[in-house]
This record gives sequence, structure tokens and C-alpha cells, in this order.
Amino acid sequence: MKKISVLFVCLGNICRSPAAEAIFINLLERKGLTDGFIVDSAGTGSWHIGKKADSRMRIAAKRRDINILSRARQISSKDFDKFNYILAMDDSNFRNIQDLKNRAVSKDFASVKKIQEFRSVFNEQEVPDPYFGGDEGFDYVLDILEDSVNGFLESIF
Repeated sequence: MKKISVLFVCLGNICRSPAAEAIFINLLERKGLTDGFIVDSAGTGSWHIGKKADSRMRIAAKRRDINILSRARQISSKDFDKFNYILAMDDSNFRNIQDLKNRAVSKDFASVKKIQEFRSVFNEQEVPDPYFGGDEGFDYVLDILEDSVNGFLESIF
């Protein structure tokens, strides 16, 4: 059976997308589905390549028994061939992903969507970037992502 591959994307790949990746992995583990998936995250920007996720996000996630282990990387045109789904955290990143997709030379494009298309509890159209705010913003983003990531998993089964 071919694995389903999912890439979560935000701006710098140190807050929202690594959190979404970790939440999704945690959800897959709880449901016994990890063998059927490849999960990763990336940023549209290159500022934080190789760095761990923001410590505030890692601490907030850890309080929920979610471990964020990934290191930041930038999305590339190769990701459109590697991943079935590329999920953007906000409109700006969605446009940047679409621009990259339009320039890519590929025969099999991933499905690019906004993660908030899968929300059920929260009304936000975008996942807010908590980077320049206080600690409570990281918890709020985790709440939003737990809702949307659950909805995404339900949508593919």
C-alpha cells in the first residue's frame, strides 16, 4: 500500500507548521495509522533553516504531551512530487506555495489546500502566527490546529 504524504507549511517553519506536523503525528500514533503516512513540515521563507521549533511552541505542545522534533526547512519544487497534500497555514503562504507550484516542472502536483478548510470548531480563516505575541498565542494556535488537523484526517478517510 502506498503511503499518504502530508506537508504542513507556514512562513518560517518554527511555529505553526512544525506544531501541525507534531499534532498530526500524535493523532496518527493514537489511531495506529503511522505506517500509512509520511509527514513533514516546511516554511516558505529560509530564515530558520536547520533550527528547532520556537521554544515557546515546543513548551506549549509539551504540556499537551505533543513533542515537536522537526528542524526547519524551506519548501522546494520537489515537494510537489513527493507529497499528496500540502497544507498552508494562511493566505500568504498559500499564495507563495501556489506561485512556486506554477513555476515547478512536475508531472504530478500535490493537492494544495489551506488547513483551515478542515476546521469544525474555530471560525478563523487562517492560523494566526504567534511568533511576535505572548505565550497564550501559542496555546491558541495549538487549539486551532488540533481542530483542523483532526478535520483533515477525517476528510481523507
